[in-house]
Amino acid sequence: MTPDFDRQLDATYTRLENGLKTKPRDYEWRLSQLRALKRLIDENEPAIFAALWKDLRKPAFECQATEHGIVRGEVIDAIKNLKRWMKPKRVCTALYNWPGRSLICREPFGLTLVMGAWNYPFQLTLAPVVGAIAGGNACLIKPPDLTPATSALIASLVPKYLDPDLFAVLEGGKDEVERILRRRFDLIFFTGGGTVGQVVMRAAAEHLTPVILELGGKSPAVVLNDADLKVTARRIAWGKFMNAGQTCVAPDYVLAEASIRDELVRELSAAIQSFYGDNAQASKDYCRIVSERAFDRIASLTEGSSVLHGGHFDRTDLYMEPTILDSTVSSRAMEGEIFGPLLPVLPVANSEEALKFINERPKPLSLYVFTRNSREADRFMRLTTSGGFLVNDVVMHMPQPNLPFGGVGPSGMGAYHGRFSFEAFTHAKGVLKKSFWFDVPARYAPYNPLKSRILKWLFS
Repeated sequence: MTPDFDRQLDATYTRLENGLKTKPRDYEWRLSQLRALKRLIDENEPAIFAALWKDLRKPAFECQATEHGIVRGEVIDAIKNLKRWMKPKRVCTALYNWPGRSLICREPFGLTLVMGAWNYPFQLTLAPVVGAIAGGNACLIKPPDLTPATSALIASLVPKYLDPDLFAVLEGGKDEVERILRRRFDLIFFTGGGTVGQVVMRAAAEHLTPVILELGGKSPAVVLNDADLKVTARRIAWGKFMNAGQTCVAPDYVLAEASIRDELVRELSAAIQSFYGDNAQASKDYCRIVSERAFDRIASLTEGSSVLHGGHFDRTDLYMEPTILDSTVSSRAMEGEIFGPLLPVLPVANSEEALKFINERPKPLSLYVFTRNSREADRFMRLTTSGGFLVNDVVMHMPQPNLPFGGVGPSGMGAYHGRFSFEAFTHAKGVLKKSFWFDVPARYAPYNPLKSRILKWLFS
C-alpha cells in the first residue's frame, strides 16, 4: 500500500461523501447520468473491443453479446422505466390505521461500492453501476486488476462521462481492495469468487453494511434421453466454451442419461468443430485464459479424467483447447468450479439419480435441464434450488432484464438486472400517512377486556 493510494482514496471518498450532501439526485439527474453512460458505450465501442481483445482475446461478437451490449441494454431499460420505478407504490392500509394511506418509497442507500470481475470485466463492472445510478446513489467503482487494459479504459472514461462528484474509479490489486474495504459504505456489490466474497462480507460486517454477492458454483446441465441431442450439444458447447469457459453461469459439468451419453459426446465434439474449426487456437472466435496462474490451475483439473475431445494446451499462448472429459465423482474436475474450457460428462441411470446427485451438492448459480417432457422439467425446478433455472438452454437467462439474476447460498445473495437492479440499490421505506380527525380511544390506557377484544378483532 503506497501513500499515494492512501491520499487518492481519502480524496475520492471525501469527494463522494460531499457530493451526496450537495447533489439532488432526482429523476432528471439520474436520467442524465444514464444517458451519459449510454454515450460512454456508444462513443467508445472500438476502444472497448480493443481492450477486451488485449485482455482476453475476446472476439467482437462476444464483446457485443456479453459485455457492453448487455450494459447498453440495461441502460436503455432503465431509461424507459425509471420514472415508473421511482414512483411510490400504494399498498393496502390495515383496518387499525384507517383512515390513512400506506406507501412504499424507494430511497437511495447512499455511498455504494461496486467491485467488478475479470471474466467479463466491462459488463460485470458497469452493469451494477446502472442500478447505482437508477437508485440515485454515489458509487466508487473498482474494476478488476487481472484485466488491466479494460480496467484502465473504465478508469479513463468514467470521469469524462459521469458526474465526478458522485462517481469515481480506483484501480489496484489485493492491497488496494483491502484498504478500500476498511471504509464504511452504505452498500457493497461484489462479483467474483466465494473466497474473496467471504472477505468482502467480513469487512462489510464491521460497519453492518448490506452486501450483494454475485459468486459462482458448479452449474450442472442435465440431459435426459428424450432431448434433441444435436440442439442440446450446440447450446451446451456454446455456453461452456464461450470466453474459454471463464463464465460464472457456464455449464460446469453434464449429467447425461447413460443410454444417450456417448451420442451426446459425439454431438458435443461436432459442435466444437463447427464453431472453431479443426484448430481452435487459430480461430479468431476463441478466447484465451486470463493468466498463467489460472492456466496452471485449470490444467491440473484434468487429473483423474480421460480426454474424450480436445486436450491440447499451450501455456505460452494461454490457450486451452475446448475439452470434453470422461470423469467420475472423485475426479479433480468435480471438486470445485472449473471456470475454464473443461467439460466433464458423467453418465447417470435416470432422472432420479441426477436429482440426487445435484441435491447432495452446494446450491448452484444455474441449473440446466434438457428434455421434451415438461413434467420432468417442472419436477427438477420444484425439487432443486439454484440461482437460475433453464429448460433446454444455457446462459440466456442472464442478460434478460425482466428476470432477476443472482445466486443462492454459496453461489451468492441478492439479485440484479432491470428493475431488480433498481431495487438492489435502493431501500424500501414504508410510509404511513394519517390525519388528526379520527383518533380511536381503544388504543389508549387504561386497558380493559372490551379493548382487548377490539384489538384481537382488528388484528384478525
